[in-house]
Amino acid sequence: MDNKDLVKVEISGIPVSSSVSGGGFALLLKEIDGERRLPIIIGHFEAQAIAFEIEGLKPPRPLTHELLKTILESLNYRVESVVINELRDSTFYAKIKLDNDDIDEIDARPSDAIALSLKFNAPIYVAKEVMDEIGFVPKTEDLEEINEYGNMDFDEGLEKEEENAEIEDLLDNLGKEEQLKKLHNALEEAVNSEEFEKAAELRDKIKNLEISNLN
Repeated sequence: MDNKDLVKVEISGIPVSSSVSGGGFALLLKEIDGERRLPIIIGHFEAQAIAFEIEGLKPPRPLTHELLKTILESLNYRVESVVINELRDSTFYAKIKLDNDDIDEIDARPSDAIALSLKFNAPIYVAKEVMDEIGFVPKTEDLEEINEYGNMDFDEGLEKEEENAEIEDLLDNLGKEEQLKKLHNALEEAVNSEEFEKAAELRDKIKNLEISNLN
């Protein structure tokens, strides 16, 4: 497929909770040179792997996509790019391109292909005909909701704010070193229990506190 037939995209957002009947997650891809979004429904495990990579979190043991990355690297291969190349019978299809022209593009589910692309920092493309058929430009109010709560509904947003307030109350009366210790312990617990949203928030608090220590 020629480059003129492809649209380069990036991950625009992934919900922190299931927003689809059946427990699926709606991953949003955004075209880099435009405003259209492409929603792709993925499973819990794939959403978990993508969220880990986006948030820079390392699970206690390697997940499947980390294992695949290790195997590819041991064979001296890298993922060069991934393409969501087809929509057929309401199902998306993808191809993984390795950095070896002797190897044909590999069929894959889009969720697995995207997870691997993040592992290798490889670009993600969507076939132009797929983006033209399914892509949409969200309304301003929809963008504000996505940015504020990561596609959570209003009740979940309130729970998030309450949880943040509890964390702040816990840290108010501690020195910075003790705060960092508490936050690191809480981060480890959140990762081990697969509370990915909480882990991401704790990681950000740790970064901000470490930066303030340098000032």
